[in-house]
Formats: sequence, structure tokens, C-alpha cells
Amino acid sequence: MDYETLQDLYFYELKDLYSAEKQILRALPKVIRHASSAPLRDGLEQHREETRLQMERLEQLFERHGRSTRGAKCKGAEGILEEAEDWVMEESQPEVMDAGIIGMMQRMEHYEIAGYGCARAFASQLGLHDDESLLNLSLQEEGEADKKLTQVAEKINKSALLPAHAHPM
Repeated sequence: MDYETLQDLYFYELKDLYSAEKQILRALPKVIRHASSAPLRDGLEQHREETRLQMERLEQLFERHGRSTRGAKCKGAEGILEEAEDWVMEESQPEVMDAGIIGMMQRMEHYEIAGYGCARAFASQLGLHDDESLLNLSLQEEGEADKKLTQVAEKINKSALLPAHAHPM
């Protein structure tokens, strides 16, 4: 496809986001299985549900404009999630594993925040105010997910400071 207009770029961005969300949905169960902290698991489960809603919103946008969700695989999400899947296969103490999972998931959240922010700005410039509103909902959810991960990290990272033999029994 040739990208000659902002509208072309807008739909490219939506397809990239859709691919990213689809990949996240596929990767989250494995990541959740390796998380030992209940607040982290709960937060990731909640984000899995939000991801489903975000995909539905994107599908609404494609349907509204008579476009297909099909597009190239999002390489940014693929790389981040590949790192996350590699990380959960490492041997580490539970607190260190959780701290690493949080870091990987926050990288993904920041990628999504950038994508939704761009798409929302494009929708605004194109006068697609209904699209802008839907994209803003997802953008806000991604920001909240990042904040929640930070709150969990502040607790977990303190525990990860000590080697396993130094933890009180």
C-alpha cells in the first residue's frame, strides 16, 4: 500500500495497534502463569480483559470505515513480547521474575500509549471525532495499566533487592 495521506497513515496505525493487541492477548496467559505476586497476576488478568475490549473498539473502527483488520504483523510488539517470553523462561527468584515481568509489560504499555496517542491525534486531524473518542478510551486504559504496574513494582522491587538466602523465612 502507498501511504500518500494522513488517512493512509491512520489506518496503518490502527492495523499496527490491532496486531499488537492480538499478540498481547496471545502472550499474556504465559506471562501470567510465571508471575508469583497475586497483585501482579490480578493486574495482568484485568489488562487481558481490557485488551479484548480494545480489540473490539478497533474492530468497530475498521467496520465503521469499511476496512479490514488485516495488515502486517506489528514488529514492535513482536520484539517486546519475544523478550518477555524469553524472560519468563529464565531461572530467577520469584520477586526478580515479577520485577522483570513488570519491566517487560511496561515497555509494551509505553509502545501502546505511543500508538494510541498517534492514532487519536490522526483521528482528530481527520475530523473523525467518534474514532477519536474510542481511541482515547483505550489510551486512558493503557495509561492506567502503566500506573498500576508502577504501583506493583514499587512493592515487588524492594523484595527483589535481596538475594534469596537473605529473605526472612
